[in-house]
Amino acid sequence: MNVDELVQRCQNGDQLAWEVLVRRYQSKIYGIAYSYVGDRDEARDLAQDTFIKVYRRIKSCREPEHFTTWLIRITRHVCIDYLRHRKARPAIHDLPVDDVYDLSSTGSDPETDLEISKKKELVYKGLQKLNALNRDVIILKELQGMKISEISDVMNVPSGTIKSRLNRARIELARILTGLIGESNQGMVS
Repeated sequence: MNVDELVQRCQNGDQLAWEVLVRRYQSKIYGIAYSYVGDRDEARDLAQDTFIKVYRRIKSCREPEHFTTWLIRITRHVCIDYLRHRKARPAIHDLPVDDVYDLSSTGSDPETDLEISKKKELVYKGLQKLNALNRDVIILKELQGMKISEISDVMNVPSGTIKSRLNRARIELARILTGLIGESNQGMVS
């Protein structure tokens, strides 16, 4: 069953169609949320919040053929709202890196796993230092693999603006990551 039919059936109150729709999109929504917050439990909660909002607003989706864009836009807003709220009320303590990143073995040697884990941590720290618009563009393009036109639809920004933002965001992220690598290398020398 295609997405248009699923959305229309959901709008008519079909619970089975709703379950199919959630199952079809849950990993994508979770992935987007995880890209924003870097914590599995928080990402799960944000994905659930997203689906609650979608369920309540499904009848307002006037163009079922653009459902995916509409869903990602809602996910993005849920995540941004959460981050604003979290910033207003910072955590009492930092989360240990082990809680934020999955360090379980992937079948390769522990040294390679450690190196991959360090790189993921570094990129996540770099993303947090980007301004919100640049972080959004990087997450949607590089981590979610969306096309420029899709990002343009999600963010309600012209494609040309997305292209230039993406270029600036990549440069800014590279600069930030270079600084973070320099800091970590100095820590090793001290």
